Amino acid sequence: MSDEIDAKYEVFRDLLETRTPEEAVKSLEVLGLRDDVIQRIRDRHEQRVIEIREMDEPRVVYKDNRVTWYTGPRAGDKCWPAIVDKLRDTGWNDSAVESLDAASTKVVSLLSHPKEREFSTRGLVVGYVQSGKTTNFTAVMAKAADRGYKLFIVLAGVHNGLRRQTQARLVQQLIEPNPTRWAQLTDLDRDFVPTANAASFFGKSNRTHVLCVIKKNATVLRKFGAWLRSASDYLGDCPALVIDDEADQATVASRTINPLIHDIMGVLPKSAYVGYTATPFANLLIDPSSGDLYPSDFVVNLPKPAGHFGTEVIFGRYALDGEDPGEVDDGYDMIRTVPKSDIDFVRPKRRDDIETFQPTVTETLGTAVKYFWLSTAARRVRGTGVKHSTMLIHTSVNTVVHNGFRAPLEKLRRDLRADLHDPDVQQELRSLWDAETARVPASDFGERTVSFDELLVELPGVVDDCRIIMDNSSSEDRLDYESGPVVAIAVGGNTLSRGLTLEGLSVSYFVRAVSAYDTLLQMGRWFGYRDGYADLPRIWMTEELQDWFRHLSTVETEMRRDIDLYMTEDKDPLTFAVRLRTHPSLRVTTAAKMKDAVKAWSAYGGQRVQTRYFRRDKTWLEVNQNAARDLVTRAMASGLHEADAEHGRHIFRDVPYEHVLDFLRVYQFHEKSQECDSDLLIRYIERRRKEVGSLANWNVALVGNPVDTQLGSFEFAPDIQVGRIVRARLGTTDDIRDEVGYDSVADIKTLMSRRDAAVDLSVGDKGKLDEKEIKEGRRNELPDTGLIVLYPIHKVSEPAAGRKHRVALDAEIDVIGVGLVFPQPKVDSPIEWDYVSADLSNIDIEEEDFTALESEESA
Repeated sequence: MSDEIDAKYEVFRDLLETRTPEEAVKSLEVLGLRDDVIQRIRDRHEQRVIEIREMDEPRVVYKDNRVTWYTGPRAGDKCWPAIVDKLRDTGWNDSAVESLDAASTKVVSLLSHPKEREFSTRGLVVGYVQSGKTTNFTAVMAKAADRGYKLFIVLAGVHNGLRRQTQARLVQQLIEPNPTRWAQLTDLDRDFVPTANAASFFGKSNRTHVLCVIKKNATVLRKFGAWLRSASDYLGDCPALVIDDEADQATVASRTINPLIHDIMGVLPKSAYVGYTATPFANLLIDPSSGDLYPSDFVVNLPKPAGHFGTEVIFGRYALDGEDPGEVDDGYDMIRTVPKSDIDFVRPKRRDDIETFQPTVTETLGTAVKYFWLSTAARRVRGTGVKHSTMLIHTSVNTVVHNGFRAPLEKLRRDLRADLHDPDVQQELRSLWDAETARVPASDFGERTVSFDELLVELPGVVDDCRIIMDNSSSEDRLDYESGPVVAIAVGGNTLSRGLTLEGLSVSYFVRAVSAYDTLLQMGRWFGYRDGYADLPRIWMTEELQDWFRHLSTVETEMRRDIDLYMTEDKDPLTFAVRLRTHPSLRVTTAAKMKDAVKAWSAYGGQRVQTRYFRRDKTWLEVNQNAARDLVTRAMASGLHEADAEHGRHIFRDVPYEHVLDFLRVYQFHEKSQECDSDLLIRYIERRRKEVGSLANWNVALVGNPVDTQLGSFEFAPDIQVGRIVRARLGTTDDIRDEVGYDSVADIKTLMSRRDAAVDLSVGDKGKLDEKEIKEGRRNELPDTGLIVLYPIHKVSEPAAGRKHRVALDAEIDVIGVGLVFPQPKVDSPIEWDYVSADLSNIDIEEEDFTALESEESA
């Protein structure tokens, strides 16, 4: 039977090439397969789906009940294998290829099936600055093409340089290996220009994939939209993937670009929009109810690649809630301070001074440039890594200021070159090199230490080869890495501040003043990979900017933790809003992009926390049973008791917080329940109690069935019992066993109902309240009181009929589930008003119907 299932499963996967999952199942029925065989094939496919969704990396939040149709590359694929070959030719190892394969499979699995009649998917992929997002979306495009997506539109930023760079990468990795499979609407030197007979690209007889790489420019987008509309009769069977590179730039809250993107997608009956960005702040603050490009279907948090230099690596970060500050990394010693007294010499103080401003090579700028030449010479001695070497000078957005740097930098280069044989100059350079290599030892990064005497041999050639490039919108100078090794000092602004890769960047001099998170983070071109010279990068900036980047590192880490956290708690982009920590001197993003944002609660304010994961062995579960019984016994002695035996409910009111803390210290949350961290919960409760006088009292509720049901009852204390409830677990075929032989995790997916979160409120029909009404009721009735709910879960918990993909819980003894509901803090709370998030109040989400389930259980 196993061989038969294997063979038929391959048939099923082949059917998914051209059919939706529902159509594929019907085809199996037509083939005459027995119902039990079809069910086993569906179970195997679902298991593969679960494996994809539960891959350790990347972490994903996705809209519940999305059908996962893509389970990975197949024999016969053409586009993805070609990318693998290209990457291996450039030195990628097996581990790196496997990581890209897993991450891109995750994204493709969340797209809609290309054979669906109509779809409009909205997703967001969050990467790191200079971390390989282009490689990821190229892999996603390849896999989507292998499965039937036809039109690929890449919105490549707003500058020609990034558009051209992206076009070159896609041509190299997608088109050149399979030239007969692709048609290009754009090329390296030309953005989109309408062609005649647009319909010819999309007719059923044309099997080629269509690639268009265009800037987010109003004129270009209008032309492209009109060209697409001319072929509208032929687009019904043209699944399209829109990749929005730098999705927070120009796309969100713009008066021209945003409507034009919507216009293009409106022409396409089958469209999947996937935004890529390392700075998703604006995208996460879009109003989800507005019909805009909020990532309503999924958010993917790409893993940090090995060897990547990000904000935390360079700047360190502050401790998050629940962390020991002494255990948080301070980053590498690669930052050098530019004193405030230097600022007026490298950028104009006032707008009126721009035209007459003449930059000066200050002592710190001169040191930075000299160190750049020294580090470049050391890299030549090593002879490893990328051959290019670049320095970035970014002091102003104004091109006049950039151009003013050419003369003083050229003079510095000529003077140093002429004096390289001067013993005093050599001693100055030696001291600089020895000091820097002592502060950041090469051995810490597995690199070879280069002595000054070794690099001195290469230094004259480095200084001779160095070009001073003004890379801005008014200059014809450009960083061209395609014509051989480059040594360059690039002075620029916006053209160098987003998306464009500065190859071999090792030194940055950055004093540009900005006011928003996303702008500042994108200007950090020093993030990325430093293979062969990981010990050599340096950044010169002011202390204020250092503090800002350290704050940004904290924001970034916390944002990603939110995505990871909610993924494990069965949330999706329409039921959770990622919180973004604010700063007194910086905006999260531009005011226009924040117009729909709302103030959010830090930590657990206004949140509902519940246990989803459990172990099933007696030793572990017995601890939790005893903790629950102890809490109820104390609650009986100190609280006001309200019994509702008819509905299987007990409430103990005004229980002192100390009893709840004692319970949390004993109760064992499964390690996979990231949100249910005892230490974090305890610290938050104590902090709110001490600082704002809240959460001193709690209501303790027992929620189950009436005691006279077939499931029997669980006794929490003498004369205090409720009927057990059923929570079956998600079934898997390859459960990982722990040391006592039980699955290491039993996932019940959801414990609490919305009704339970209002169990201690006096409002009317609790089952009909929405989330907003519950929070409002708690704020009015119990603004400072927390709620903890205990659930006795039957140890067997057989799933109800028709509940696919569920199996019996099969624990050794009854399981105690826990839910905690925290009131929203008051407006003037000093510990709460430091976050913003998207406003989800206008989203109406259906939740699992526990009322119907529990009526079955009690029958």
